[in-house]
Amino acid sequence: MELSQENPNAESSIVPYLNKIICGDSLEVMRKMPSESIDLMVTSPPYNLKNSTGNGMKAGTKTGRWANNPLQNGYAHHDDEMPHDKYVEWQRACLTEVMRLLKDDGAIFYNHKRRVQGGIMQDRDDIVNGFPVRQIIIWKRAGGFNFNPGYFVPSYEVIYLICKPKFKLAPKKNGYTDVWEFPQEMKNKHPAPFPIGLPHRCIESTTAQIILDPFSGSGTTALVAKQLGRNYIGIDISPEYCETAQARINGTETISLKENSLFTWQTDDNLYEGKSH
Repeated sequence: MELSQENPNAESSIVPYLNKIICGDSLEVMRKMPSESIDLMVTSPPYNLKNSTGNGMKAGTKTGRWANNPLQNGYAHHDDEMPHDKYVEWQRACLTEVMRLLKDDGAIFYNHKRRVQGGIMQDRDDIVNGFPVRQIIIWKRAGGFNFNPGYFVPSYEVIYLICKPKFKLAPKKNGYTDVWEFPQEMKNKHPAPFPIGLPHRCIESTTAQIILDPFSGSGTTALVAKQLGRNYIGIDISPEYCETAQARINGTETISLKENSLFTWQTDDNLYEGKSH
């Protein structure tokens, strides 16, 4: 890796972390990493869905739409059922650490989900308030579940683009709109995987060379970073997910993309056939 002239010591000390899936607590790992050493974070944290005022997401449900859904038992090594104030505190601490790690032209793509709790919209402003949110991107998914007759079927999630002052998109990438349409990933055993198209859009829209995902799950962000010829750092607390991520990464390679890929790239089935699974 070529070191920049702005902070060569930070980039030198980040080298031991590069192109690895690290099994551990994300906050603990990030606190050991050097400041201003990361170009980009792309992540989707656990949504804390089991802390719910509704009655759809219950462990062991064998009937109804949530029957046997893998998320009803949370994640491996994380139950996804924290008290809301503790969850917000945890996520804000993670974002604070990432802001420390980012270079002054770095950015965060932070994917989260709004939902209705107690009849009122629960946005994620309590997590991102005070951070430099530059834009909210809508990820339009294919459908969703709704057990409540009081509102329409949720079919989108949000991606907060949180930027350091000097962040800019790669040349010509500002032609994308702020509504992205990708179907959910259906071929992944992780209970809530990224579709490959989402981190691909985030990463290839920047010139970032070091990509961090502190909730890497099955390793999709790292997989895409490798395919795009970038460096990655993945962190996850689950040994099971880390093994899955490493196996996926080992089975992929850097791919050659058309230079003018804007608006032509479609889905992982088109572009990543035989490489992502």
